[in-house]
Amino acid sequence: MSSDRSSGAVNIITRGLALSPALRRGLGATVVLALLGTGTRVAVPVLVQQVIDRGFSDGPASGVDYTLVVTLCGTCALVVALSAWCLRTAIRRLGMRSEEALYGLRVKLFEHIHGLSIAYHNEEKKGALVARVTSDIETLGQFFSWGALAWLLDGTLMFVIAMIMLSYDWLLAIVAFMVAAPLMYGFRRVQLRLVKSYEEARRMNGAYFAEAAEFVNGADVLVAYGQRDAYASRLIATMKARYRAQIRAGVLGAILFPIGELFSVLTIVAISVTAILRGPEAGLSLGAVVGFIFLTYRFLEPIAEFTEIIDNTQAAVAGLSRILEVLDTPIGPPEPLAPRPLPPTRLDIRFTRVWFAYQSRSTTDRDDGAEDPFALRDVTIDIPFGQHVAVIGSTGSGKTTLGRLVSRLVDPSSGTVSIGGVSLTDVSRDDLRSVLTFVPQEPFLFDGTVLSNLRFVDSNLNEERCWGIARRLGLDEWLSSLPNGLSTPVGERGNDLSAGERQLVALWRSAIAEPRLLVLDEATSAVDPLIEIRISRAFDALSEGRTTIAIAHRLSTAMRADRILVMEDGLVVEDGSHNQLLAMGGRYASLYETWVATTSG
Repeated sequence: MSSDRSSGAVNIITRGLALSPALRRGLGATVVLALLGTGTRVAVPVLVQQVIDRGFSDGPASGVDYTLVVTLCGTCALVVALSAWCLRTAIRRLGMRSEEALYGLRVKLFEHIHGLSIAYHNEEKKGALVARVTSDIETLGQFFSWGALAWLLDGTLMFVIAMIMLSYDWLLAIVAFMVAAPLMYGFRRVQLRLVKSYEEARRMNGAYFAEAAEFVNGADVLVAYGQRDAYASRLIATMKARYRAQIRAGVLGAILFPIGELFSVLTIVAISVTAILRGPEAGLSLGAVVGFIFLTYRFLEPIAEFTEIIDNTQAAVAGLSRILEVLDTPIGPPEPLAPRPLPPTRLDIRFTRVWFAYQSRSTTDRDDGAEDPFALRDVTIDIPFGQHVAVIGSTGSGKTTLGRLVSRLVDPSSGTVSIGGVSLTDVSRDDLRSVLTFVPQEPFLFDGTVLSNLRFVDSNLNEERCWGIARRLGLDEWLSSLPNGLSTPVGERGNDLSAGERQLVALWRSAIAEPRLLVLDEATSAVDPLIEIRISRAFDALSEGRTTIAIAHRLSTAMRADRILVMEDGLVVEDGSHNQLLAMGGRYASLYETWVATTSG
């Protein structure tokens, strides 16, 4: 199982490198510089050995060979300077290449997400997609800024020192490795418990802040119902749990440093005792033993850090894996290999035996007991150019899916949707967007002003044209009522405006685009009567001279349409004008009678 995980991690890292040409560029030179930089860090232990063994003469009158000592120190200084330059260059190269790679990965990920089908966006949580381009990329950034450097520098250092230790004396090296081995295991065990303790501490800290906020903000309610003391007891219990979790994490954290010091001392003692027991007959000089002890200290330094490096690497691999999952999702709907242009004249819409099912949609029971995962089933309709069509039906009837298929936000599972006699699968995305605009039920506004959200459609848009379109749509009175007119901030996601006002801006934006086909997923169910009237007037003005398909949530919208499609369970069950459907006495007539009784009451 562990080998499978390891191979999986290697495959993920390999794919990540394949996606990052900037990181691969010059990687060999960076590794060589890192090897030189870390390898020359052993110059000091070697200097100590040479000074002790060669700088001091045996005879009492001879004293110290100052010339040799100065020469050795000067050489060591040059080596250390070379090491610093190599390490600095390697770190700078890796930092620059990693930032270039992360930039390219962000761009690639954003482009891919915007190329995914609307069905995928509906099935995937928006927060999860945002996490891919933020926290997961940030995890990779943290790895490159620290974890990758640690693997490159500390890993190289430990390898080089281990080789030198073996060349000094293989037996002492084996003793050092065997005594130091439990250090890695001990650090790992304590760190895993420490991570869990800190997670619990953060969880309890969050619970404490949540309950403290409720205790303060809900003070009047607690006093009014005599529950202040009861809630205070609950808050105190949470505070005590937070206290215990923080203390436990602090105690475990305090153990890490002493463990490292303890094992370092034990390792040095083991080496010293072994060297003494072996005696001069082993061939090790005093300088070699002292130099070996210095090397051992250098070897042990990165061990404590490696446990954190492993966690950092695992987090980076997990983040990269989640990014690759998104990049592996096929782009959709795909662009045609040989696109056909839409005709410049009439753009009639035709559905021919269209079936559609969302990939992750669970099966629903039909009236006959059979399982049916389809949102649309065998739909065939013709919509002549210039006709105003309203589509009504209960939630899940397929009316919104119909609008998405016309807009080619999704492709049918079978059958064809065509505009002007050309199947939408043969039309390029840009060509379709030049003639069709889709206004979703919850229009998205970008943080900025009303004008900046209108210029989102046309960057050259001036205020005079904005006011002209506003007067044509009957929005000039509403625009004049805004605090700063076109310069009024809309807030993040347009939250400074009401739902109805966001819909007005969306319709206004559609008028600027001047589409020949307009698909509107109406959102008037939660707006006040005045805004509803303004939306209706704006939509009526916008509908002139173009085909409109309105996913109607209120019958007041359906009544004004040239044609009404009534949908149930993915089928068009009724088709006709308002008066024709009333005369039929079917589903629409029943809905209309209920609506009239409700509104007149």
